Amino acid sequence: MGSTEKKRARAAVVVLGDIGRSPRMQYHALSLAEQANLEVDIVANGGSDPYVAIRENHSIHLYQMRSIHLRGLSKISSALTLVIKAALQFVILVWFLCVKIPRPDVFLVQNPPSVPTLAAVKLSSWLRRSKFIIDWHNFGYTLLGLSHGRSHIIVKTYHWFESYFGRMTDGSLCVTRAMQHELAENWRIKATVLYDQPPEFFHPTSMRQMHELFSRLQNDICRPNGVCDYVSAVAMQEGLDTDEAITELNQSSDTLFSSQIDSNIFLKPNRPALVVSSTSWTPDEDFSILLQAALMYDRRVAAALGENDSIVEEKLWMDISNGEQQLYPRLLFVITGKGPEKKKYEEQIKKLKLRRVAFRTMWLSAEDYPLLLGSADLGVSLHTSSSGLDLPMKVVDMFGCGLPVCAASYSCIKELVKVEKNGLLFSSPSELADEFMMLFKGFPEKCEALKSLKDGALATSSSSRWSTEWESHALPLISEASFLYN
Repeated sequence: MGSTEKKRARAAVVVLGDIGRSPRMQYHALSLAEQANLEVDIVANGGSDPYVAIRENHSIHLYQMRSIHLRGLSKISSALTLVIKAALQFVILVWFLCVKIPRPDVFLVQNPPSVPTLAAVKLSSWLRRSKFIIDWHNFGYTLLGLSHGRSHIIVKTYHWFESYFGRMTDGSLCVTRAMQHELAENWRIKATVLYDQPPEFFHPTSMRQMHELFSRLQNDICRPNGVCDYVSAVAMQEGLDTDEAITELNQSSDTLFSSQIDSNIFLKPNRPALVVSSTSWTPDEDFSILLQAALMYDRRVAAALGENDSIVEEKLWMDISNGEQQLYPRLLFVITGKGPEKKKYEEQIKKLKLRRVAFRTMWLSAEDYPLLLGSADLGVSLHTSSSGLDLPMKVVDMFGCGLPVCAASYSCIKELVKVEKNGLLFSSPSELADEFMMLFKGFPEKCEALKSLKDGALATSSSSRWSTEWESHALPLISEASFLYN
């Protein structure tokens, strides 16, 4: 017939970083494709796999750039290294945005990093006659200030660059009201608040999904990772070596937390409490706080139960494993994420002498991570924010799975964590250890405070979702900036 299908408008989502570790930008891409009905091109660095929903969506096209590593330059020329790296990234980014991808109607870019991203996207938007929107997750200059100090010339230059190009946009989104106020008062930038919300695939985990997840993670959980603790000791209680014990455990229908008899799956009454923390292993999260709090919990429980130092750990582990329940449970901390300080803290974990506490570090697939959150008993956030103006997305994801949270306290965290409703705040290792003692007393059946917080987290998760918030706050801005619906 004579009619032709109208060409769909396009959006380009730009992340100068690992797209698999940029969940908010992945949610933007899904919303642009599904709620705004756009063709979406993601330009980002490779690394971790994005969500299956991204990979399987025919309207989303992924363009991966290579990360740049300049190992040949000496440490003396660190400033020169930064300049050269930024220049190379600028050229590569402009090449992708102006040549590799089809012309978009609108660019949506994650900030930080600001250098050279904002300049590259601004130039590309001008050359391709596209609109330019920034999604402010934090401030790049405050992150740089963690390592160089706020008064350093590099940090001041970065601050100028970020604010200069930040004012050249056609629209801005940001993650908190505190950040919106800062952008308006001190940067002369009008931004719309789009709170992080969990997408629909973050939800409480069913009993069967829990058991299947614990079975898949059995190897990672039971391996001692260079230390002997209650988990590895229980796995090897029959006198087998590590590999033989794990093989035997895998062939049974049991996990550390759950059992299956015929088609019935149940959680063990003497299981450890599962505590999850997700971290990027960077300086803005002081992981030593959690290590100290875990050590304090271990010592305080021993004192509360009247144990003395002469008790042999192996006997204690076997007694608990064989069904002896006590007022305070063992804790298993599963720490997920990748980052530069991971090895340093893993070495510190190996030096701890713990009776009732064990740590495991691991990297989970995008599909297993929500299942782990939905299977845990408590989440911990150590994020304190370099600017004090952003919120930890990991806490949003935890609430989406109905998981209550203990979070490090800082200026705007109460925009997210409602104290004694869906979580608690702490300012020191001792405070966090006190919260562990209070929440886990009587675990798993008689810990009313923990159950109350879980009910609050479930209520938080059902109150709002990403798709609803995005449609109310981001879609009008995208539509106005790109004239998609005129």
